Formats: sequence, structure tokens, C-alpha cells
Amino acid sequence: MDIKLDPSRDDLPLMANTSHILVKHYVLDLDVDFESQIIEGTIVLFFESGNRFKKQSGSTKETCQSESDKACRFRTPEPCHSPVTDTRTFSSKTRYNDFTICGKGEKDTSGKDGNHDNQQQASGISSSKYCCDTGNHGSEDFLLVLDCCDLSVLKVEEVDVAAVPGIEKFTRSRKLTVVSEELRNQIVCELVTLPADRWREQLDYYARCSQAPGCGELLFDTDTWSLQIRKTGAQTAIDFPHAIRIRYSTKPQGRSVTWTSDQSGRPCVYTMGSPINNRALFPCQEPPVAMSTWQATVRAAASFVVLMSGENSAKPTQLREGYSSWHYYVTMPMPASTFTIAVGSWTEMKPETCSPNDLAAERSSSPSETDFRYVGICGHMEYPCRFQNPAATTQKIIPHRVFAPMCLKGACQETLLPLVPPCLSAAHHVLGTHPFARLDILIVPSNFPSLGMASPHIIFLSQSVLTGMSHLCGTRLCHEIAHAWFGLAIGAQDWTEEWLSEGFATHLEDVFWAEAQQLAPHEAQEQQELKACLRWCRLQDEVRNSPEEMQVLRPNKEKTGHVSDSGSSVIKHGLNPEKVFMQVHYLKGYFLLRFLARRLGDDTYFAFLRKFVHTFHGQLILSQDFLQMLLENIPEEKRLELSVESIFRDWLESSGIPQPMGISVGEMFPPSPSFTGTAWLGASSPSTLPRSCASWSLKGSPSADPRWSMGPGKSREAYCVGLVKAAAEPSHRWGAGGGGGPRAERVRRALHLTGACRLRRSAGGAQGSLFTRSRLLPGESAGRLRREAVGRFLFHAEERPSRPVVLFKCSVVFELQVEKWIRMNRRPRKRKRRETEEVFEKLLPDQLVLLLEHLLEQKTLNPRTLQSLERTYRLPQQDAEVRHRWCELVVKHKYTKAYKDVERFLQQDQAMGIYLYGELMVSEDTRQQQVARNCFELTKEQMDRSSAQVVAEMLF
Repeated sequence: MDIKLDPSRDDLPLMANTSHILVKHYVLDLDVDFESQIIEGTIVLFFESGNRFKKQSGSTKETCQSESDKACRFRTPEPCHSPVTDTRTFSSKTRYNDFTICGKGEKDTSGKDGNHDNQQQASGISSSKYCCDTGNHGSEDFLLVLDCCDLSVLKVEEVDVAAVPGIEKFTRSRKLTVVSEELRNQIVCELVTLPADRWREQLDYYARCSQAPGCGELLFDTDTWSLQIRKTGAQTAIDFPHAIRIRYSTKPQGRSVTWTSDQSGRPCVYTMGSPINNRALFPCQEPPVAMSTWQATVRAAASFVVLMSGENSAKPTQLREGYSSWHYYVTMPMPASTFTIAVGSWTEMKPETCSPNDLAAERSSSPSETDFRYVGICGHMEYPCRFQNPAATTQKIIPHRVFAPMCLKGACQETLLPLVPPCLSAAHHVLGTHPFARLDILIVPSNFPSLGMASPHIIFLSQSVLTGMSHLCGTRLCHEIAHAWFGLAIGAQDWTEEWLSEGFATHLEDVFWAEAQQLAPHEAQEQQELKACLRWCRLQDEVRNSPEEMQVLRPNKEKTGHVSDSGSSVIKHGLNPEKVFMQVHYLKGYFLLRFLARRLGDDTYFAFLRKFVHTFHGQLILSQDFLQMLLENIPEEKRLELSVESIFRDWLESSGIPQPMGISVGEMFPPSPSFTGTAWLGASSPSTLPRSCASWSLKGSPSADPRWSMGPGKSREAYCVGLVKAAAEPSHRWGAGGGGGPRAERVRRALHLTGACRLRRSAGGAQGSLFTRSRLLPGESAGRLRREAVGRFLFHAEERPSRPVVLFKCSVVFELQVEKWIRMNRRPRKRKRRETEEVFEKLLPDQLVLLLEHLLEQKTLNPRTLQSLERTYRLPQQDAEVRHRWCELVVKHKYTKAYKDVERFLQQDQAMGIYLYGELMVSEDTRQQQVARNCFELTKEQMDRSSAQVVAEMLF
């Protein structure tokens, strides 16, 4: 492995030597100081040692074992198999005088960057003069390497766990007479391997040990990315102290936390999913394989609320006047990167009236210790698992709280609070047992760089989801809830495989949201097809506008999951600032799962998914773990040419849009009711249509109407479009006698006559009466898929006449709206007296997004059209997705009256406004560029660092 990393590159190093020693538990004891913008205190790390892999040197296999190691019963989590490469992370020798001891009462000798003896570190990790083999199978001391950045480390010491009263129960003797390093390590090994039903006792002794006195300071030093610790004479990980305490403080500009103000102007701090994860919050082992538990005590001024990843709904404990303490804990081992904290003047938002579901959820408190251990056997390391608790498996709605600044109380009560119970219940209906016992939801400040972020027991949501209708809030909430299963309970062993988290969450959000709305199956399908259309457009844009190497979902290919002998590794593009804003891993992952679900059928696929969750929860996986189990559950007749290798090749290890040979395009990507161009349902060329279409007609059709006749100069394509549009007209337009039957039947005949696509009725009776197409015709382009939308969305028009706009009922109706706006835009300023006003139907948010995207493709839209568009749909009051498209229209057509909407969006919806800055600058319009610069000046101090970097590059 190449360890000569340049900090200016965009790869993220994971330095911890997890192959030699693993952190099993963290105890944090912290103070939050808003005046100095630092978090300071101590962290105690409890280790489990042992060589997890046998290392080969020539023909000899070396292992490090001892009597105490055997007594500790070292356990390796079953899912965490990390293949080993032949390279070493450290190559040069270590010298004792390269380390510094800085005691509690001594002056911090670090430089302004907090690093000790760091003059030679500027070029990155490889410049460290003490880089060595951390396994230390020779005569040198063992070197513990922790991931650490932007921290001032003040002191590192061994903890004398043997001094804790009652600790002798973890030893073989009733009374401790002679205390040795081996005895202390034995105590820790016994403590970290206590059975799951003793978790309360385990947490209690972790807390007691963390407060035990020190028994010797340890040598330590830091470099750009790591903290490195050694004890003189401890030559192996087994000899190294298994409990150490680190005294440290964060820095105001540390990249793991954001100090800012909330929407009420009050100070707050939170972790924001930084690319460097939590290493600037506390020294830790970042690699996912280092799955650990934690407990934390955090003190802050009494006016602040502390929220954190924790199983308990913590309440403040009053300390000295004006200060409070909060305590949280987690008993499910997870990577340290999932730890989250937020401190601010948050207010708990409660509904005005409690529903029966809420009361039931509150009564379903954390299960007792004896509830575990008797319902089946899980494949993960031992912990008090909810999947083994009968009461938890039937709990549809887990206890939850919602927090936000007081100024957002009304929006939260109106939009967010009513959605939480149905979304949680829907997730349980689809996937089963909730992996976590409770949930906090926090509306974070406006500078939060995305619409949401999920961590154990806590979800961050952007304020942008609270505006407009409930659609955006509901879908985003469902997305983050889905991460409880995929991303947290089941994590990626290699962080480059982000699709295992984001692809699943994107696919499941549609399913959860449809269930939360209690839609009928055909309604859910229509809603999901529309969403797929939007994502297909976005995926095309991403592929056109992003580097090819960043479009690959499995960039390490056959080396995915590989680490060095020490356990260190590198995350490709992990520090690239643009990666934060890319959605390729969301979208390509989503379409892969959509394709696989269609291949199996939804019922079979989701039954498999529940089985997969039960098998792999609490574990780390690679892509092949999911794909192999999936293919084993696909009947032979459906599997066809599918294999792990073919999916790797076509979907995960190639850039661009996947196009597997022999697979129906219709199976991979959905039909679209609205795409580019002015031809409404058109194929790429009229020549793809049958030449005999000029003679086609419909019984009872208004053939006298020139819009529906072939006519001179009209293309076959336009004629076919006319036929289908005519079929969609209300029956009175077809004359007496119904004009050939119910509207749905007329459309079906029209589609058949025009040869627009080969249609077949899906199996499943009324619920399966949507039209699908099995394959593209020879020489047919993907644009032809647009026609399929007519059959899909129009067939049920007669069955649901009372809900004409509830869902995307009819792409014909939608396209008529688009054409009306285009016609309006082309009208002269002075209209004829007899000309009637256009009547526009109400559209749902996703439909509005499609409409605005279609109008964005028009070369010009006059101010009168834009003003009418704004008033008709009340665009400034819509959700953030719609307003973003509206702002793009305003910028493109220089609609100065709505520049205030652009300014408001850039300031209040920072999670979505980044590339709007680019559009303002590209226009080369002086006024628009001034709008961009003014907004950036107002927000840059509070803006997320990655976002500010990207915007600054656009503006200057």
C-alpha cells in the first residue's frame, strides 16, 4: 500500500493499526465551551489485543500469543474479515527521543497546529521520522496508532484499573496483592468480553475504571493524520496497556465539528458528517472494522440541550450553578465514525395532542436485561440485540423526540411531527425490527450541508424540508430512517462502497413513503415511477458533469476491503470537496436495486431483504455479501445471465450509465413522462414509426379537428401523438355514444394503432393493470420509452375519476399542461378578445419539478409567462426541490422581479444552493454575479467548510 500521502490530495487515510489492537469501548468526559469554541476533557479507551491475522515471513508464520491473551478469550467479529496485503504501513525505525511527554500541569509544547515535534510532518505521513512496523515483532516497542486530526493532545497515561473497588471479581484472586501490567490487561479483557445480559454492570465498571488514577504517562506524538503512542518495554500489542486515558481539546476550526448559530441566532455546535469523520472530535480508530461501544458525559451551560448517539433519552443533571451534565451510552458495537453530538438551545417539539400510537410507543421502554438471549442466534458479536427481544420485534413505532429552535415550532408541529409515527411504522412493516430502541430528530442550522444525516438514535434534518407540502419532509425522513438498517445496523466494510448505504436508503425511501401514505399498490407504483423519472434525469446530469473515476461505485475493484498488515487503508476521493455534492452512488445504487427488485418481483425481493437484514444486522458487509445471498434466492429461470461478476462489471466497476447486454432497458430504467425536446411522446426519429400511420384512425375520433388529422407537413410522430391525446380527451369531445368506449380503453386502442410500443398486461388483476414493455424494438432508442408512460399512468383514469391529481394520473394531462405554458409563452403581448384563458391543473411537487425542468429546456421564457407561472403554482411557497428549479428558471431568463427568491434560497437552503452560485456566475450578467457575491459574503462565515470552498472557487 502506498503510504506516501500528500495532504493536498483528495484521498483520505485511515491510519489506525486495527490489525494488532482494537478499541472495544470509549468513555468520554467532556466540557463544551462556547466562548472559546472548544470541547475539552478526557477519553478513556479500552482495548482488546491479539493478532487477528497470521502474518507470513518466508515460510514461517508468526503469531503473538500469551497466557493472558488466551485467558481473555479474544473474539473476532464474524463479518469483519479484512483481507491482508503484503505491504507494510511503516518502514523506518523508531527512536525513543522522538516522543514527548506533556503532563496535565505542564505547558502544551505543541505548535499552533497542536502537533508535537512536527516540523518534519508537513509533507504528510511518510515524512514521520518514527514510522515503523506497528506490529513490532522485533526488539522495538509496540506503537499504537490512532486516527487524529485538528486536536491538541495534552497528556496520555495508563489507567490503573486494578485500583477500582470490587474489580477483583474480574480476576482469579479474591484480593489483589501484586498488581502487574498483565493483571491490569486481564481485568480489561474480562470486562470487554462480558456477556450481553450483563451490559448494565459492564457500563458501570467502564465508568468506574475511567475515573481510576493513572499509573504512568505514555510517550506520544502526532502527525498530520494520527496520534501515535508507545510504552517503553511493551514490545507487542498484548503487552501494551489495555486502558489508556487521553487528555485533549478540539480546535475552533476542527473539521469534525461546526460552531455556528441556529435559526434564532443562538450559538450551537454539532458534528456534520465531515469527510474526516470524528478524528477531529476525539482520537479514535476510524476504520469500520473497529466496531466499538461508547458512553459519554458532556457538561455545558444549563441553557443548552445536549443530544447524542445514545440508547437512553438523557435528561440533564444539575451541577454547579448554571451548568448541567448529560450522559448517553450505546451497547451496540458500531464504527466510531457513526458517533454524533449536537449542543444548542434546542426546544423539544411536542404535538398538541398525543395519539394512541405515541402513547403505546412511550410505554414500550427499553427491554430488561432478561429479555435478551432466547430468541434465535444472531451472526454478530455479542451485544443486547433487539432482534433477540420479542417485545422489540413487534414494536412498530419506537419512542421518539423532535428538537428544533423555538422559532421553528409551528413548522415542526404542522409538517414534521405528524409524519414521524407513520414513517416509523412503515419502515417496520417493510423491514421488520427497528435496530435501535429510540430516535431523536433535530432540525439543524441552515448551514448544514445536506438535507439530512442519520446516526445511531439521532437524525439531523435540514430546515429546507419544513417548507411547502409534506412530500419532501416525508421522503427525506424515510430516507434517513432507512439508514438505521442500511448504513448503521449493516455497514460497509469498505467506505468506498457507499452505495451499500445510500443506494439502499434511496430505494427504500419510496417504499416507506408509499406505505406511510397508505397508498394502494397501483398508486404506490405510479408515485415511484414518477420519482424514478426524476432520478433518471439527475443521473444523466451527474454522468455528464462529473469525472469518470468518481462515477464508479466500487473503485478499488478486487482490492475492495483490503488493508495493510497494520490495518491502515486509504479511502479514494475521500477528501474531494465535490464528492459531498455528488449523487452518483445514490442514483446508480438505486437503479441497480430497482432492477434487481423487478427481476425478482417486489414480494420476493422484500421478503429476501428482511431475511438479509436478519442475517447481517450488527455486521459489516461488502457488495459480494449482498449479491451472493440475493442470487442464491433467485429462481434459476429468473437469474438468466446474472452473476456477481456481471453485476460488478456492468454496474459497480464501470463509469457512466450501466447498459448490461441482453437485459431489457425497460427493466433497468423507468419510462419517462417528460423529457427533453418538444415532441411530447416522440422517438428520436419519426422514421422509427410505421409508415402506414397516415391511414390510421379511431372510431368516433374528432377527425375533423386539424389537431388530430395527419394533414400536410405533419410528421407521423406528431400524428401519433395526436391520436393518443385525442384518446385522452373527455368523452364529450368524441361525440355521442361515448366515442369508442371508456377513456382507458380508447387510449389502449390508440397506443396499439400508433405502434408506439408493444404492450402487455401485467399479471395480478386490477393491481397489475399497468402497461409494461418487455424489450426495446431493434434500432429503437431509449427515448421511445416515453410512450410507455401513457399506458402506465392513464389506464386507471376511469377507475379513479374522483382523484384526478392525487397522483401522476396521466402523463397526457401533464404534457398538456406543459404545452399550455409553451403556447402561452409564444402568444403576442396583446391577445385577441375571444381567446380564452388557459386553465392549469394543480400539480404535486414532483410533477412541478418535472414541469420546471421541461421549461428549463425552452430557449426563452418571457417575463409575463414567468410571472403567471409563479402565481399559478405559488412557487416561492413550494418545497425546496421545486424552489430550486424555480430559481434556476429565474437565473436563466434573468427574471429580475424574482431575484429576491434566489437570494432567500441561497441563504436559507444552503444544503441545495451550492451550484446555483455557479449558474449565477456563468451567466456573465453583472447583476446576477453581484447577487452571488452578496449572498456569499452574508453566509460564508457560517457556511460548511466544504461548501464554502466549492463556492469560493466558483466566485473568485
